[in-house]
Amino acid sequence: MLNHRILSRFHEPLRARAEGRHTWLEACDWSSARVSGAIADVEVYVGSQLRAEDARRAGRLRLVHVVGAGYDGIPLDALGPDVSVTTTHHHGRSIAEHVLMSVMMLSRDVLGADRALRAGHWRNVAVDPGLPFGRTLEGRRVGVIGFGETGTEVARLCQAVGLRVRAVRRDPSAPVPDGLRPDWIGGDDRLPDLLAESDVVVVTVPLGPATRGLIGPAELAAMGPGALLVNVARGPVVQEEALYEALDTGVIAGAALDVWWAGPPQAPSRLPFHRLPNVLMTPHHSGHTSDTFAARAAEIADNISRLDQGRPLANVVRAAASAAT
Repeated sequence: MLNHRILSRFHEPLRARAEGRHTWLEACDWSSARVSGAIADVEVYVGSQLRAEDARRAGRLRLVHVVGAGYDGIPLDALGPDVSVTTTHHHGRSIAEHVLMSVMMLSRDVLGADRALRAGHWRNVAVDPGLPFGRTLEGRRVGVIGFGETGTEVARLCQAVGLRVRAVRRDPSAPVPDGLRPDWIGGDDRLPDLLAESDVVVVTVPLGPATRGLIGPAELAAMGPGALLVNVARGPVVQEEALYEALDTGVIAGAALDVWWAGPPQAPSRLPFHRLPNVLMTPHHSGHTSDTFAARAAEIADNISRLDQGRPLANVVRAAASAAT
């Protein structure tokens, strides 16, 4: 069963691998009741959200393949013991390009210039001597919170344009990927150092008990009035009210937010971030490129083939009990 609206546009690799062996149910437009009625006979579920009651009904289920890196939408405790859960990635480069674009836009006040010119006003330093200059990126300092696929790709692109990189991660002793030359990599305990020493802070950590609310009033104050925050992780990693207050009062200079505290059809936040001129707002689409999803579709198809052939699965986050014995 394929229950993911974006991946349904890349279904050819899935169908090609399954030809003659599986019947694919494309359920992204199905009602919840229809999904519940069909899931009892499903062996593989591909999606990012699964209701607990449907997980319990799926008696033949062998694999839940999440369409992305985060699996917080899958009720692991409701799945049977013989169900494996796997993820897929391939979003690092796409998100890293979005991060770099966002930093450039905020550094040059592209949003303000765009709004002014649309209203008929030439807003540049040639016509307004009081307008501050923009800044180039070379030599500025980027602090990356989290150094997985996204964090390392952010570091790679930032380094390529002359930014200086430092990072914090759970295991600071892990090998640094080839070609990266960070100023330093520290453990989570060095987060205060990273905040104080960075012109731009990029949040890439997964959401969990240890990271929920990680960035609050004290952390934002430590960044300083010239700093920028870019969040491409999950909204609740940053405290909502604290960030709004910091942006509204000049505690930090600006923010690019691709992730939020609510999702459609709700407003992204209960606070009026859209009224702040120093915020770049995007609808959680930084990883939404054809490159990302074509690669994900191919990897999901490969994992289904591995399941068919009894070979080890890739990117396992929860192994079936039978595989663990």
